[in-house]
Amino acid sequence: MDFTKVREMRENLSKVLLDKGETVDDILVALLAKGHVLLEDVPGVGKTVLVKGLSKLLGCKFKRIQFTPDLLPSDITGISIYNQKTGEFEYKKGPIMANIILADEINRTSPKTQSSLLEGMEEGQVTIDGETYPLPEPFLVFATQNPIEYEGTYSLPEAQLDRFLMKCHIGYPSFLGEREILLSQMDGTHPLDKLEQILDIEGLKELQQKVTEVKVSEPILNYILEIVRSTRTYPSVYLGSSPRGALALTKGAKAKAFINERDYVIPDDVKEIAVKVLAHRIIIKPEEVMQGVTGEKVIEDILKGVEVPIGR
Repeated sequence: MDFTKVREMRENLSKVLLDKGETVDDILVALLAKGHVLLEDVPGVGKTVLVKGLSKLLGCKFKRIQFTPDLLPSDITGISIYNQKTGEFEYKKGPIMANIILADEINRTSPKTQSSLLEGMEEGQVTIDGETYPLPEPFLVFATQNPIEYEGTYSLPEAQLDRFLMKCHIGYPSFLGEREILLSQMDGTHPLDKLEQILDIEGLKELQQKVTEVKVSEPILNYILEIVRSTRTYPSVYLGSSPRGALALTKGAKAKAFINERDYVIPDDVKEIAVKVLAHRIIIKPEEVMQGVTGEKVIEDILKGVEVPIGR
């Protein structure tokens, strides 16, 4: 397999999000696995810049939706308007008709409006007044939310959380990383200005197809199943991961192997993304939450307890 384009995307995205190679890899995993991402972090750490940079590298259609309490579903999906000249209703496209959607502060809008994304995220289509309209391919949602400020927010329902392939945190940069950020903009330019398109839509589809061809051996498949099934019996967990979690972990591991320039999955590919793929898919018992137990801690503990297969 030729990994040149993935290598170039990795290098270029790292110029936009400095000192965050792991996050860059996570975004590429989601892109190649055709999965949506929930970016949960404080403002100002580079969430928006990262997504904009990705769309620029791909030369694809990008739309940013600012979620607010008064946002309506039709503000996202579009609306049918009566045309007096033709005597028929015409569909006016909403911002969801793009390849990459940045759903900014998704938890600030009502559950009804949040749910308007569900059909698109799962089935690649939207339904307006009984008519179904396909979304462009590829279609990826990158949603952001602030983990600190909860006033005036609505928690994402479990059904919607389950649609996200990964939940990622960027975090603050290191001292040297933050210094590099300052130096990179001393001349008044922005890192996005230095990016050039290196792949088109068809090229991306080819890479996504190659990811599906990455081999997963039976021991690795059983390893994935053991991890997912352990979430359903873990003492602190009220509701474990569904089979969709196992599918997501498999797809993510194949994409992780591909960006690491391999055509086969090894246990480390699974371990490196398991927390990001599964932690948001489980519900912790309320009394355990009060004791500080989190989904991330549960998955980390499960990974320590499940036997790792030898070889690949």
